[in-house]
Amino acid sequence: MEFLDSVPIWQLIIFTYCMRIFDVALGTIRTISVVQGRIPLAVCVGFFEVLIWVSVVSQVIIHIRSSPWLAVAFAAGSATGYAVGIMIERFVALGTSVVRMISQHQGYAVAGALRETGQAVTTFDGEGRDGHCLLIYAICPRRQADFIIKRAREIDPNVFYIVEAAMQVSTLRALAKQTSWRNMLVK
Repeated sequence: MEFLDSVPIWQLIIFTYCMRIFDVALGTIRTISVVQGRIPLAVCVGFFEVLIWVSVVSQVIIHIRSSPWLAVAFAAGSATGYAVGIMIERFVALGTSVVRMISQHQGYAVAGALRETGQAVTTFDGEGRDGHCLLIYAICPRRQADFIIKRAREIDPNVFYIVEAAMQVSTLRALAKQTSWRNMLVK
């Protein structure tokens, strides 16, 4: 990157800070993609992450004697990049969530309201510390989890809920397709 040799040091410091934010944000997204098993996305993001990292590190090593502020910019960019990466990941909200809710008194109303919005909901009768309750399960894209909780709390403000990441999800339609008699003959 010879063009950076003629750049004033203060511009190199800003460049280092900005590129490090971008690099670390990509690293955060790559890590989450790996955890979720999104291999093609992780590979593509990882390529650009490392390409940027090598470019920035090489410039810091070359110019560190002339300005120790490059090290500060590198570290500050890393710290800021973690926050930016998390914010991007929350905005994109990749993946599937399992929303589990427990309602003491309004469970059937909560389940009905969620079904009216098109959400697939499964209910189970349960027994808690204070007596009968209804367990409500919904599997949804992560983007929809907040909506489901908000809708449930509109009906039952005391609903207890847990949101978990789902690693693998199958649907009954997909299962039925795999086990149909036509597919069995093909196998």
